[in-house]
Amino acid sequence: MNIDQYIATFPAGTQVLLQQLREAIAQAAPEAEETFNYAMPTFTWHGNLVHFAGYKQHIGFYPAPSGIQAFEKELSVYTSSKGAVQFPLDKPLPLALVKKIVKFRLNENFELAAAKNPFLKLSAPAQRALANKGIKTVKQLAKYSEADILELHGMGKASLPALHAALEAQGLSFK
Repeated sequence: MNIDQYIATFPAGTQVLLQQLREAIAQAAPEAEETFNYAMPTFTWHGNLVHFAGYKQHIGFYPAPSGIQAFEKELSVYTSSKGAVQFPLDKPLPLALVKKIVKFRLNENFELAAAKNPFLKLSAPAQRALANKGIKTVKQLAKYSEADILELHGMGKASLPALHAALEAQGLSFK
């Protein structure tokens, strides 16, 4: 089942709300991919970003516990739990708030991914330059000099501070 098929299983009014929620999420996270996890529509970007689902009386929105906690005050008017919030079907969806929560989750997922991949904060061309050279870890990066790295197609001086920071974080330096 895909998201369009899922939404089509609901009454017309619920379909409208589900599509509005889907569009708001997509606008806030244009690079996220749509998929289907835990039997519900899901957006992923460096891991699960948010999920949503339709029910008889509400739309469920699942931005992870951190997304609920970070916006606890704004969400206090809705029924919620540790990782979910319920938007009633008889009221307009808080789409601006949903977008804020999705952007929060984008940042959170990016920070977690960047902790695992120190090159993630580089531009796409700089990331490709390192990948094309076979440099996947900071330890491998330390085998090269700054001059070697700057010679790579797609690598510029603007990348050096991030590379230095990644090296220093692991007690390393350029050759």
